[in-house]
Amino acid sequence: MNFVARALNLSISAAERLRERNILKRAFVKHDFFPDIVEALRLDRKFGFYEEGTVVIKTRTDEFVVRGFPKIKRALTLKPTLKRHFGNRMIAVEEKMNGYNVRIIRAGDSIYAITRRGLICPYTTEKARLEIPLDFFDEYPEFMLCCEAIGRASPYVQSYTYDIPGLEFYLFDIRNRRTNEPIGVEEREEIADRYEIKMVDILLKTNPEKVEDIKTVIEELNSRGREGVVFKDIEMKIDPMKYTTSLSNCYDLNYAFRFFAEYARDFMISRIVREAFQSFEFQNGKREFEERCFRLGKSILKPLIESIQDVKMGKKIVEASELYFYNREVLELFKMHLKLLGVDFRMKVIDEDDEKIKVLLERVMRSTTDRIRKILNGNPWR
Repeated sequence: MNFVARALNLSISAAERLRERNILKRAFVKHDFFPDIVEALRLDRKFGFYEEGTVVIKTRTDEFVVRGFPKIKRALTLKPTLKRHFGNRMIAVEEKMNGYNVRIIRAGDSIYAITRRGLICPYTTEKARLEIPLDFFDEYPEFMLCCEAIGRASPYVQSYTYDIPGLEFYLFDIRNRRTNEPIGVEEREEIADRYEIKMVDILLKTNPEKVEDIKTVIEELNSRGREGVVFKDIEMKIDPMKYTTSLSNCYDLNYAFRFFAEYARDFMISRIVREAFQSFEFQNGKREFEERCFRLGKSILKPLIESIQDVKMGKKIVEASELYFYNREVLELFKMHLKLLGVDFRMKVIDEDDEKIKVLLERVMRSTTDRIRKILNGNPWR
C-alpha cells in the first residue's frame, strides 16, 4: 500500500482505510501478458478529486496515477442549454459512438488498455497493442488516449451499427494521465492525423446559438441509427456535454428491459424522460409523434416478453457475443479477468485456426432469470 499512499499523497493508514472500505480494489490479474506492471489498484468510486476508475500503477521503475475519465453532463434540451453552458465560445459537435470507454497508456515498454471502471482488460489490451502506435507515447509519455472501443467482437458493448466485425479504437480525447487536463480539439485532430489514429467524426464546428443546424445533425444521425453527439468547447476549457438520439434511447431501453432485473430503475426512467424532452423540443408532427410512441413502447414490451418466453422454455437469460483472441494465454487470462469482475459467464471455442481463436461468450443474467422464474411459479412481484 506504500506506493498507493505516495501516488495519492495519503498516509499509509489512509490508504489502508480505502481498501477496508472497499473503495480501493484490484485493477488486474497478474500475468506475464502484463510484464511491466508489478501492482495496480483502482478506485471503485470517487474519492476526493480522484474520479471513479482512477488507477494507481507500480512498475519496476515507476509509480503513477491514471485518472478516471470524468463524467460528462447530459443536455436534455439544446436551447437554452448549449448557450447557457458554452456562452459564445465555438463548439465542436462530435459523434458519440456506441462502444465502451477505454484509456490507453504506456507503462514501461508496453501498451495497456483500461476500462472506465479502472480495470486493465487483457482482451482490449491485446487489440490495442496491434492498433495503437507505441511511438505516440515517445512524444507524449504522460498522456493517455481516450478511445471508444467499437465493433461486434466486443465483450462489453456490442455494436452492429458501424459494420466493424472485430474491435477498433476511435479517439475522442487526449488527456494528461496525472491531471486529466485535455488538449484542444484541433490539436487532437492534428495528432490523430500525424500518428494515423482513427478518430470519431467531428460533424460540425459552430456557435451554440445555431440550434437548427445542430438539430439537423442529430436528425441525420438518428436516421442512420447512431447514438448521439458530444458538444465540446474547441479549446476544451469548458466541460463537454452529451446528447443522444431517439433511436439510441430506444436501443438502451430495449437492452435494459431484456435484462430488467440487472438494471436500476433510474437507468430506464431517464431514457423515457430524454425522449419526452426531445419530442417536445423537436416538435414533430402527429405522425412522427405516434411513431415515436410506438417505437418507445415496443422497446419496452418486446424484450420483456422475449425474456419471459425464454425462461418459460427452461432457458437462462444470457447476453451473447463472439470474441476472438490471437493467443490462448490471453483467452485464459480473460476468463480470470471476468471472474475478477464477478461475471457469471459461459465460454466455448467455436472456431480456431493458425491466426486466431473464435469463442462464444455468454454472460448469464441471473437476477432477471430468477425473477421471471419466481413470477411464473406464482410468486408476487415483491
